[in-house]
Amino acid sequence: MSFIFRNPAYSFYERLLKARILAGEPVEHVAIIQDGNRRYAKERGLAKFLGHSLGAETSEKVSDWCLEVGVKHLTLYAFSTENFAREETEKRYLFDLIKKKFMDLNRSKKIHGNRVRVRAIGRVEMLPEDLQREIIRTEESTRDYEKMYLNIALAYGGQRELVDALRALARLVKQGKIKAREVDEELIAQHLYPQDGIAVPKVDLIIRTAGDFRTSNFLPWQANGNECAAYFCAPYWPEFRKIDFLRAIRTAQTRVICQQA
Repeated sequence: MSFIFRNPAYSFYERLLKARILAGEPVEHVAIIQDGNRRYAKERGLAKFLGHSLGAETSEKVSDWCLEVGVKHLTLYAFSTENFAREETEKRYLFDLIKKKFMDLNRSKKIHGNRVRVRAIGRVEMLPEDLQREIIRTEESTRDYEKMYLNIALAYGGQRELVDALRALARLVKQGKIKAREVDEELIAQHLYPQDGIAVPKVDLIIRTAGDFRTSNFLPWQANGNECAAYFCAPYWPEFRKIDFLRAIRTAQTRVICQQA
């Protein structure tokens, strides 16, 4: 049996951060680029597939932390359109892992007890049919919830999202249902993913792990054009800690305070 000992000062700092966050302005939409699963596994001599599994465990923890501090929307970048270029064995493992996580979400007492609505955003039709079916089941079982939205970006590309929205609007113009002059920011937002009546709102905070300083085509409409804070940190996604998350939230809140001063 192994035991994990935590530094008391570390725990105190974590509690202090959380108290300040709860007393501050709410950060309603957090978007996360979960980077570093494969590098984490490689540096530890583990199979790269195991890195993805450990990363999925971190994702579950982060959704819990969001509930603790009142985050309304959490959007996780789970699988991009560029990821389709990876090896077939890795893709199949990822698809099976994502399918299992959707099944877990569908059965989760925590999800239903906290009334968390789970949605996939992206070109879901590009995913394997068995995964699509599980996504639909989970979306249907949480459709009436609205305390928190867990948006999982799958087969997602930001530029493709904009292209799909503009094509949908072009069809409406051609059909005479709307006029070209009526197309504005609000109408475009309504035709972004997932088009289920509840648009993914503007991002307050975007987090990227593993030391990279890019947003990688993630939510370009929702994260740009407003005062979105960005938090880039060194830990790989499987080792992302609650204190890292709280620091990121506090960074976003501090930025708002500075703008108001």
